[in-house]
Amino acid sequence: MSDGSNLPDDVSTLPAGSPLTRAALEIDEYAATLGWDLPARLFALVDSAALRKADPRIAEQLGLPDGGEPGLTPVEQDELPAGMELDKFLGTIAWPAAVAGCALVVERLMLPPGAEQSRPRNASDAQLADWVANHPKREEVRITAAVLRDGSKEIALRLRSKDVAREVLTGPDLVPGLTEALLATFV
Repeated sequence: MSDGSNLPDDVSTLPAGSPLTRAALEIDEYAATLGWDLPARLFALVDSAALRKADPRIAEQLGLPDGGEPGLTPVEQDELPAGMELDKFLGTIAWPAAVAGCALVVERLMLPPGAEQSRPRNASDAQLADWVANHPKREEVRITAAVLRDGSKEIALRLRSKDVAREVLTGPDLVPGLTEALLATFV
């Protein structure tokens, strides 16, 4: 990368090129305006041109100009059910044909590479969660995972300690388990 960082090749901090990357970054920016410590948010991704053609009135309300460039329009869904595990909730989703993809915003704690070596052995899920929450090198992150029906995927990852748009990392494989779970909502 030209910025001299040690990021993997599939991670970018440059302006987005693909419609999916642009949608993930748009959703990340929206989430950033809401602040931190919020519940997960789910979005349908709709082809902008198809939306303009199918319902010009709604497209106008959303600020989609006629003849605009190809893209995806994020449409926020209702709040996720309180108390339901995310994996179980995602298993209940069925998207209509007009939805080209979906995106999910979640906040998590992440540990740096190598932290697994000090992981407590035979710990329960609660003990592991406590270990991560109290680890001195933990990072709070906001993850925006976006996928399309065709299997395309993108992640925008924002560290709370570097909460500015130019520091958002993108890449298709940053959180593979999350993108796979979202892709399963289209099966």
